[in-house]
Amino acid sequence: MRILAVGNMYPPHHTGGYELVWQAAMRHAGSLGHEVRVLTSDHREAGVRQSDEGDVRRTLRWYWDPARYEFPRLGPLARLRIERHNAAELERHLASFRPDVVAWWSMGCMSLALIERVRRAGIRAVFVVHDDWLIYGPHRDQWIRMWRGRRRALAPAAERLFGIPTSVELDRAGRFAFNSRYTLGRARGAGIDAPTMTVVHPGVDERFLEAAPPRPWRWQLAYVGRIDRQKGIDTAVRAIALLPEPARLSVWGTGDQGYLAELRSLAAGLGVAGRIRFPGRASLRDLPSIYADSDAVVFPVRWQEPFGLVPLEAMGVGRPVLTTARGGTAEFIRHGENALVFDPDDEAGLARAIRRLADDESLRARLRLAGMQTAARHTLARFAERIVEEIAGPVSERRLAAGAAR
Repeated sequence: MRILAVGNMYPPHHTGGYELVWQAAMRHAGSLGHEVRVLTSDHREAGVRQSDEGDVRRTLRWYWDPARYEFPRLGPLARLRIERHNAAELERHLASFRPDVVAWWSMGCMSLALIERVRRAGIRAVFVVHDDWLIYGPHRDQWIRMWRGRRRALAPAAERLFGIPTSVELDRAGRFAFNSRYTLGRARGAGIDAPTMTVVHPGVDERFLEAAPPRPWRWQLAYVGRIDRQKGIDTAVRAIALLPEPARLSVWGTGDQGYLAELRSLAAGLGVAGRIRFPGRASLRDLPSIYADSDAVVFPVRWQEPFGLVPLEAMGVGRPVLTTARGGTAEFIRHGENALVFDPDDEAGLARAIRRLADDESLRARLRLAGMQTAARHTLARFAERIVEEIAGPVSERRLAAGAAR
């Protein structure tokens, strides 16, 4: 079976867990003998020199500027150039690769008209949805957005003139696999009601399932993830100012440089600049030791997290987690059993939870054991197997139907 997998970022040029689980699924598909081609954006992460693994084509353009961490406002001609370029790239791969199925991954800030092209071409498709791009995508796609409101009446003529779809019928575009009940519910709440919508929880790599030994409490805390205001890192910075002087926080990740500057300024203003480190991007190879070197991992997100792999990774390594348990994260977090939960933007609540951990060795032991058991139920291998089954399902059904008709 030939799988064309499309999304906005693909490792090693990526920023989060969505892309890593995509890569794992594609590796599993290849191990089963499927032919896989990845079509993704031309985004490049600074300092990453690792070569691509497999058949990866980085030729698409998107409506996002990762260097400035913003959506540049484009004029109509610039939007048309992006759409024409992406349409030509897709058509080239449809013609040369002749996929049996198209797997849509993260399409946030991408040309959603590509989805409509595949639908109209009658090619079977599966959506693997790990954030709310089905909701925000049409607003960030500046071409699709342009044909709403007063311009809606011009949309049919624009399609005929430019050959680019001006709307997308997502309900009829394929099967959907979501990473959490929360994400699925959000899509349904936005009016997406496809015939097949299921949940496949992602999981952690085996390297995170080798627990580090317990250690005496040293007030060493870690945050791992994207540098983004939605992640609530400032709450953790403020909490450090409420804790004893030995308390230290390491913030691992890259992202919004403006927010990073605010965090540094906040730490300085609170008098804790010397107690907070910003070491930058953490490699997948180094992450287990980063978790192991900490006494606890904070996950202070203020937004509704679609799922949240960082808490599971920390649990697998045997480190307690302190989290707001928002969105899909709440589907595996149990307060007082496998983690401690505090309210978003509540630095005092986070500081109290950290003190509670520091004072109670038996609590740390209970959280450690239950956390390891939770992580073991959410493995990357299991996720990859299930997702490839979802991707292969439509083609398998079509082949079975064709065989029955003979």
